[in-house]
Amino acid sequence: MADKPLRVLVGKVGLDGHDRGAKVVAQALRDAGMEVVYTGLRQTPEQIVEAAIQEDVQVIGLSILSGAHMQLLPPVLEMLREQDSSDIIVVVGGIIPREDIVYLKENGVAEVFTPGSTTVDIINFIKEKVEQNK
Repeated sequence: MADKPLRVLVGKVGLDGHDRGAKVVAQALRDAGMEVVYTGLRQTPEQIVEAAIQEDVQVIGLSILSGAHMQLLPPVLEMLREQDSSDIIVVVGGIIPREDIVYLKENGVAEVFTPGSTTVDIINFIKEKVEQNK
């Protein structure tokens, strides 16, 4: 039996209303053979975690351009731990300062993709990270 496609939740957490990048990434992941659940705009950390668990995803990809990453990402990571779902890989895209990237990675974010990252970079990272976690 063939491997099931990777399942990825792509979402916008917080009040950020700009989702073009998230939609581009979601389509690129689909084109790469992944199943994508797109949650849309203005999701709370609770909604993201609940959807990820319900949809049985292996990866959560969050786009944050609002600057609220230090307020919104730690609760997502904590809720995943509380739900015994810390095996779900969390990646983030957005405008995030280097010092915040260090903190986020130390606290459970697998990778942060900043402006200039390509969809190929994102796809390859996700595939490699999921393979490592098997």
